[in-house]
Amino acid sequence: MMEYAVLLAGFGGQGILSAGKFVATAALLEGREVSWLPSYGPEMRGGTANCSVIISDHPIGSPILNELDVLVALNGPSLAKFEKMVRPGGLILADCSLVHAVPERQDIRFIPIEASRLASEAGNMTFATIILLGCLSGATGCFGRDAFEKALYDALPQRHHHLIPQEMALFEQGKAFAAPT
Repeated sequence: MMEYAVLLAGFGGQGILSAGKFVATAALLEGREVSWLPSYGPEMRGGTANCSVIISDHPIGSPILNELDVLVALNGPSLAKFEKMVRPGGLILADCSLVHAVPERQDIRFIPIEASRLASEAGNMTFATIILLGCLSGATGCFGRDAFEKALYDALPQRHHHLIPQEMALFEQGKAFAAPT
């Protein structure tokens, strides 16, 4: 049985909730069961924001996460707060342009990616999440490239569709970080 409990966490305004929707939609398009649970509240812009996504090949009993398979941390406070929830053998992806700490644990896989720097070089800071999601796809196989691209076309307004080829190139760049070292 396959099941991934993923938490995306960072500052409000980084596209955390949208990124979670993209992941959930891509997995759904591939016929998987999904749960998407966003965190709303005072964190919408500038504070912390997080979104949990469960991807499974069987029905999901609860959207509440007690343990994570993957943490995608887009800021230091998110790494500090959620690192302890990652199960032994789990994965932490971190935007090391903004996360300057490293996990204290040795029983997880840690992949640091300068996602914000790469996104800035590409001309759009919101691309940082796309890079990290490419790495998530490559490291776990919980959703594929074609489904992710379709999820972007389905979720983004028509006026942003011209950005999708660039986003998919960055997705592939992120996927390359998942290769074993």
